[in-house]
Amino acid sequence: MTSAARPADGPRTNVRYGIVFFLFLLTSLNFADRATLSMVGPDISKEFGLDKITLGYLLSAFSWAYVIAQLPGGWLLDRMGPRRVYLWSIILWSVFTLLQGFAFGGQHLFTIPRPFMTPLIVSGVVLMLFGLRFLLGIAEAPSFPANSRIVAAWFPTAERGTATAIFNSAQYAATVIFAPIMGWILHSFGWQQVFFFMGLVGLGFAAAWPRLIHAPREHPRANAAEVDHIVRGGGLVDMGKPSAKLAGKGGWSVVKQLLGNRMLVGVYFGQYCITTLTWFFLTWFPIYLRDERHMSILKTGFMVVFPALCGLVGGILGGLFSDWLLRRGCSLTVARKTPIVGGLLLSVCMIGCNYVSTEWAVIGLMSMAYFGKGVGALGWAVVSDSSPKEIMGLSGALFNTFGNIAGITTPIAIGYIIDRTQSFDGALIFVGVHAILGVVSFLFIVGEIKRVELRPVA
Repeated sequence: MTSAARPADGPRTNVRYGIVFFLFLLTSLNFADRATLSMVGPDISKEFGLDKITLGYLLSAFSWAYVIAQLPGGWLLDRMGPRRVYLWSIILWSVFTLLQGFAFGGQHLFTIPRPFMTPLIVSGVVLMLFGLRFLLGIAEAPSFPANSRIVAAWFPTAERGTATAIFNSAQYAATVIFAPIMGWILHSFGWQQVFFFMGLVGLGFAAAWPRLIHAPREHPRANAAEVDHIVRGGGLVDMGKPSAKLAGKGGWSVVKQLLGNRMLVGVYFGQYCITTLTWFFLTWFPIYLRDERHMSILKTGFMVVFPALCGLVGGILGGLFSDWLLRRGCSLTVARKTPIVGGLLLSVCMIGCNYVSTEWAVIGLMSMAYFGKGVGALGWAVVSDSSPKEIMGLSGALFNTFGNIAGITTPIAIGYIIDRTQSFDGALIFVGVHAILGVVSFLFIVGEIKRVELRPVA
C-alpha cells in the first residue's frame, strides 16, 4: 500500500530526514572518490617523475567528463527518474574507482625497476589514469542534479535550504570521514589499496540504494500525513511525471530559455566561483600541506580534517540560517543571498596563508575559509527554488555544468602557477579572487530569486 492510500491520522512520519541522511553519506563517498588522486598524487608523482602541470591535468580529468555529461545526465533524470539513474551511477563510479588501482601496470603485483621506467611506460600510466578519471566523471555526472531533484520532491520550501545544505555539506564530511582512512591505508599498504577500498565501499552503497530510496508517495514507511505536509509546503512530490513541454525537439529550446534568464546565468556564474574553492580544497590542498608546508602523509591526512569540519559546520549552519530567515518573513532573495555573500567574503581570508609561517595559523585561516565557503554553498537550494518544475533535472545539470568548469580550470591553472612560480602564493590569490567574483555575481547579476516559468515549446 502506498502512503497516499493510508489515512493521514496519527503522528506524521519523518522519512524525509532518513532520505537526506542517506544522500549525505552517499555524497560523502562521491566526493571522497573524486579526492583519491589528491591524496596519492605526491606518491604517484614521485614514483613516475610527474611534474605539477601533468598532475594538474590528471586532477582535472574527472571534471572534463563531469561537465560534458551533465546535460545528458539531466536529460536522463527527467525521463527515467533519479532512482534508476542514480543506482547505475553509483555502480559505475565505484567500478571505475576500483579499476584505478590497476592503472599503474599492476604495481601491487610487481614493481617496475626505476631504470625500466621509460617515457613510454610513464605516458601509458598517465593515459590510463586520465581515462579512468574521465570515466569516473561521466559516471558521477547525474549525482548532484539527482540529489537536488530528490530533495525538491521530499522537502517543503521552508525546509529545503537545510536539506540541501546537509547533502551539500557532504563534500566536507568526505574529508572528515575518508581522509584519515585513506592516509592510513596509503601509509600502511600503498596507494593502490586506496582505490580498491573506496571502490568496494561504493558497491556496498549501490546494494543498499534500491531498499532505501523511493518517491514520497511510494515509500513504504512514509504515511499520508508526511506526504500532505510536503505537498502543502511546496514539495514537488509528483515531479517524476514526464513533461509534455519537453516532447520532440524541445530540449534545446528550454536550455536556451534557461540561458536567456539573467537570474539563472548569475547563479551559474556564482556557482563556478564557489566551485573554484571546492576544487582547490578537493585537489591541491593536501598537496599544498605536503609540498609547501612539508607535512608527512599521516599528518596531512589528519590536518585536512580540521578545515573540512569547519566547512561541514558552516554548510549546515548556512542552510539553517537561510531557512530561519525565510521563516522570519524575509524574502527568498534575502534569505538565500545573505549567507552566500557573507560566506564568500569570509573565504577570502585564505590569502592570509601567504603571510604566516606557523602550521596552526595556516590551518586556522584555511578552516575559516572553508567555514565561509560552507556557509555560502547554497547554490543547490537556489536551483531547487528557482528552476522550472518540469525540468528540475536538466536545470540542475546546466547549473552543475557551469559550476564544474571550475573543476577543469582550477587544477590546471594552479598547476601552471606552481610550476612557473615554484610557490602556492599565487594559487591562493587565484582562489580568493574567485570568491570575490562570486559575491559580485550574486549581488549585481542575480537580482530577485524566484521560480522560472517555462514557456511552451513547439
